[in-house]
Amino acid sequence: MNLIEIQTIFKSKGQPGQEQIQQWVDTALEDFNQNTEIVVRIVDEQESAALNEQYRLKPGPTNILSFPVEAPEGIELDLLGDLVVCAPVLEKEALEQHKTLTEHWAHIIVHGVLHLLGYDHVNDDEAELMEDKEIAILKQLNIKNPYYIEANQ
Repeated sequence: MNLIEIQTIFKSKGQPGQEQIQQWVDTALEDFNQNTEIVVRIVDEQESAALNEQYRLKPGPTNILSFPVEAPEGIELDLLGDLVVCAPVLEKEALEQHKTLTEHWAHIIVHGVLHLLGYDHVNDDEAELMEDKEIAILKQLNIKNPYYIEANQ
């Protein structure tokens, strides 16, 4: 069983509820045969920017930050890690990318969970592997490929 804790620091229209986020996390973790706990913290641009600068040395807010837990040797933890989602950035991106807000939230949550599992997109091969995994998970949720851009947009 995957346990999620939602910390809503910033609230806006169109944010998904606990059940929706739980479904996205469960689908992303379907092949991960272990009980897990994930904290999902929904924040404003200021908190996202501060964390992004502190931990990634990048200025400004970002859509999601993933903080995998690295337990000391010999310590067993179910906590997979924390996801920090910047709701205002997601809303802006969904508009700019002509995506529904719900579909963009689902994509970003799945993306973050995959980071917690060790997936990354630093180089092209890793990026392709991670994107393929995201596309497959989102397809299970009846969400179209987030990387496909229609010609008439």
